[in-house]
Amino acid sequence: MAKRAGRQRNQLPTCYYEGYLEKRSFKDKASRKLWTCLCGNALFFFNEKRDIDYVEKLDLSGFVSITDDCSQDHNLDAARLNLHMKDENIKLTAPNAEARELWKGFVYSVAQLSVPSYLNLLPGQVHMLKEAVEMEKERIKKQSAGLYVSLKPDMPACYHSVSRLEAELLLEREAKKGNMLLRPGRNGDSFAVSTRQDHDCAVFRHYRVTRRHDGGFYIDVENPVSCSTLHDVISYLVEKTDGVLIPLIIEEPYEKSISFIRSDKENGEMSIQETISKVVPPSVPPKPVAPMVPTPEKVLVEEECFYLNDTLEEKEDNTDSSAVPPSQVEKKPSTVRIAIMPPTAAPRKFTHSPNSSTNSDPKTATNMGPMRLTITELKQKLEKKTKSQEDPLLV
Repeated sequence: MAKRAGRQRNQLPTCYYEGYLEKRSFKDKASRKLWTCLCGNALFFFNEKRDIDYVEKLDLSGFVSITDDCSQDHNLDAARLNLHMKDENIKLTAPNAEARELWKGFVYSVAQLSVPSYLNLLPGQVHMLKEAVEMEKERIKKQSAGLYVSLKPDMPACYHSVSRLEAELLLEREAKKGNMLLRPGRNGDSFAVSTRQDHDCAVFRHYRVTRRHDGGFYIDVENPVSCSTLHDVISYLVEKTDGVLIPLIIEEPYEKSISFIRSDKENGEMSIQETISKVVPPSVPPKPVAPMVPTPEKVLVEEECFYLNDTLEEKEDNTDSSAVPPSQVEKKPSTVRIAIMPPTAAPRKFTHSPNSSTNSDPKTATNMGPMRLTITELKQKLEKKTKSQEDPLLV
């Protein structure tokens, strides 16, 4: 069995038949379910149906026979096969009996170039086997004449199966991706390299690449250039032109949205619809919250002037607030009062009797405060009253 050599499915020869098979050889400890393709005169094994690169290859040039294996399997529908090769025997298991008959027919037909008559097949299936035999004979004929590259993986990535005119149109359309490609030759027994360059206008050149009978290729110019493989042909042209010639490699485009065709149940009209995928935006981490710094309460500073009647007003406020419940009393903002010295009171003017000896001196009257004058008057009245009681004649 040959291990994978980096070759892709689209580079293999024409596939005659494919399907899932469970494979187990003497070297394998357990059987493996692999997608199997019969391409040319070889079996290529893939891990999955959609895989591009194969994992194993079995060349049928050493084919001896293929027979049924009557041993029981845990899967009652499964049908076993014994593939006898010159070097080893390989056990294969098909999904059912019908698939087993088709595998036996295709493997035997491609390996022996004849359709077996002992198989229980339908007429259409027999016709498929005959077509596979004719295609395999044509492939072998070209290969023996040196006109066929056995495996398309021998082709460089810039190989395109186009004609001369199609190559020029392709190079014109895909000028940004490259300006050189490899294509089949016109007569079918050679290859050709097509190039495009700009010099006032588009200039196309074509070089024939012929396969040598003793192996390898050569560029058919005045001084032929021998190369071992077609990869070397492309590498030689890139190196000798200092990278001016760039291989044209086109990647197949992919769809950017999922669409499907749906028919209207009422009128039967077909329409293309796209699936709407709910895209969940990535969650943005919350911004860090700055810690709360306690701010000092603002202290209202009020400057108030104190007057002599402040005490009376405060008393009235206290009497009014006592009648109201404490819950209903509006809380006034606490204020810090700045003590201010009261202004000096202006001297009060009194009307005194001429007989008053105490107020005869204006200097003493002006120097005495209002409270002091009131007390002296009271003393004078009390003295007069006591005198009148002692001497009633003075009244």
